[in-house]
Amino acid sequence: MNLTAYITGIQHVGIPTTKLDETIAYYEKLGFTVAGTFPNGDSTCAFLRFANLTLEVWTVESTPNTAGAINHFALNTTDIEKAFEAATELGLNFVEGSIQHIPSFWDKGIAYFNVLGPNGETIEFCQIL
Repeated sequence: MNLTAYITGIQHVGIPTTKLDETIAYYEKLGFTVAGTFPNGDSTCAFLRFANLTLEVWTVESTPNTAGAINHFALNTTDIEKAFEAATELGLNFVEGSIQHIPSFWDKGIAYFNVLGPNGETIEFCQIL
């Protein structure tokens, strides 16, 4: 099974923040617009878009505030179940070990899973439902 058959490209880049309003204001100065803001437990998540780039920023208690502070990048996935099956066949290093769901994002929620890359980077496979 070919994992790339279920990927259409980069979906977003994830950046944690302790200052959501300041982060949004900064990226708006650069031309980004807020595509959506979503509560997620004790955190709030905002998606910011500029042309073909989407940033996911969410509140956390602390961040590294240094180079390498990007948390993950996400690949847009058309069929999360088949992508998960293909990733399993490839023997990828899963973070959670199963498909996760966040029902409060977008209209019908998202389904995703994370794997670790060779340098410890998190790669998210995400389907907007």
